[in-house]
Amino acid sequence: MPKEVDAMICRACGNEERASEGYPCAECGTFICVICSMRGVTLCKACAEKAGQSTPPTA
Repeated sequence: MPKEVDAMICRACGNEERASEGYPCAECGTFICVICSMRGVTLCKACAEKAGQSTPPTA
């Protein structure tokens, strides 16, 4: 039986993090890691670019 993996790629920073410890993008719902969320990032890279931001905001 294959081992389950609870990891996803953060669509804001590109890091691989546990899926259960992340949040959805405010626009499209893709995965944002908890580190980015704690830094105030609410949009994935693609949605941030559509909103006119060159990169997602980091505090």
